[in-house]
Amino acid sequence: MPDGFINAPVSAATGVLAAGAIAVSLRGARRELDERTAPLAGLVAAFIFAVQMLNFPVAAGTSGHLLGGALAAILVGPFTGVLCVSVVLLMQGILFADGGLTALGVNITDMAIVTTVVGYAVFRGLVKVLPRGRRSVTVASFVAALLSVPGAAVAFTLIYAVGGTTDVSIGKVATAMIGVHVLIGIGEAAITGLTVGAVIAVRPDLVYGARGLEQKLKLRVNGELVDAPARPAPVAARTSRRALWITGLVTSLVLAGFVSFYASSNPDGLEKVAHDKGIDSRARKHASDGSPLAGYGVKDVADARLSGGLAGVIGVGVTVVAGSTVFWVVRRRRTNDASPVGTGV
Repeated sequence: MPDGFINAPVSAATGVLAAGAIAVSLRGARRELDERTAPLAGLVAAFIFAVQMLNFPVAAGTSGHLLGGALAAILVGPFTGVLCVSVVLLMQGILFADGGLTALGVNITDMAIVTTVVGYAVFRGLVKVLPRGRRSVTVASFVAALLSVPGAAVAFTLIYAVGGTTDVSIGKVATAMIGVHVLIGIGEAAITGLTVGAVIAVRPDLVYGARGLEQKLKLRVNGELVDAPARPAPVAARTSRRALWITGLVTSLVLAGFVSFYASSNPDGLEKVAHDKGIDSRARKHASDGSPLAGYGVKDVADARLSGGLAGVIGVGVTVVAGSTVFWVVRRRRTNDASPVGTGV
């Protein structure tokens, strides 16, 4: 969402809400991040950045892209998921002039908080009623992502109803936003389901949402129940964390640096609705509009394919570094808090 869609008081209020949610998420992420998930979290942020560059057609003249809240929450936890998407939005707003800076609070509230909360709540509800197993995790991921996108559309409509800067019928906004974002949700669900399924196939222990789904076998020894020895993982599941991380990073770089050139050029769901309904009549020029990477292209590079590819690669690199730094600090803080306090004599 660019600057100008939402008035200053509501933008400020959502900024406070977003800041509070990030503070809570930083504290909650200390419980979620461990030696397994901490390295993965920065990669998840970079992957979301890359896939968000891949707009896919959903209707005549309209495209959609991944939001990523449900995906991040399922892979690395809901608190960490909020931070992952927030890092992406911050990088997009500052470096690429994508999403207004005064609208950052609105964007984080809608795209990071709402999608993560809705997606993870649906996911947890489903895994409790579905048969325990990896297939159920993938199915629950698909449905959770599917519902998280229209959930974000509803949240936008409510925010616009309170602080919209144009006089447009809320009923028309709601109908248009929810209608197109149900279609976008199908693409979100497919990407999320495929990604979670791919990770859980090789390293189920790294998927936060899959923890605790496989019950440990018990053996009776001398009249007492004890845990059975862990079964050796299948060959396909013995991928090292380093190999998975490198594969994920290379995939993100290829998607952002090459595949993104073939993404749909049609406006996304919000842009289309905003234009058709006149919501964008008071949109303001981005404060970083003249930055070297504005519009996902490198300034002074004439070749469009090369310019966009370089911008995508830079975006993935900056996001993985920024995200990994944040999560390393959070993880280090948890380690320090867990260290025993020395006593003096």
